[in-house]
Amino acid sequence: MAELKDRLRADMKAAMKEHDQQRLGTIRMALAAIMNAEVEGSAHELTADEEQKLIAKEVRQRRDSAETYAQAGREDLVDKETAEAEILQAYLPQPLTPEEVGALIDAEFATIEAETGAAPTMKQMGAIMKAVNARIAGRFDGGAVAGMVKGRLAGH
Repeated sequence: MAELKDRLRADMKAAMKEHDQQRLGTIRMALAAIMNAEVEGSAHELTADEEQKLIAKEVRQRRDSAETYAQAGREDLVDKETAEAEILQAYLPQPLTPEEVGALIDAEFATIEAETGAAPTMKQMGAIMKAVNARIAGRFDGGAVAGMVKGRLAGH
């Protein structure tokens, strides 16, 4: 269950041996976030899916920070945040392409059409989003998926 945590610990030891301070600090931060989540609320060991979601959240935070720093003209901090996001990204599953997500949306539209005998409407957007998000499992931005689904519904 703690496969990601074990991988992070092994990589942390390797970063220590290699004297890679950036990688070491980033991995320590990720491990701390996982441990904090484990003791938060009802203490329990995180599942692999929960660990992945937590790392994805950390990557998003780094990218958002880099954007903010870029707007403020702080290139030194942009580079730091971007590097951390790239290090953490390596622990996530391969992201889906927009074409792959479009195919998943098309499949869900076809399923609803087969069940109801009519093209999906905005009333079914929640059901479509739930099904698609379950299949992408954090490998694509949820906001972008919502935009794609809305675009498809408006086109029908």
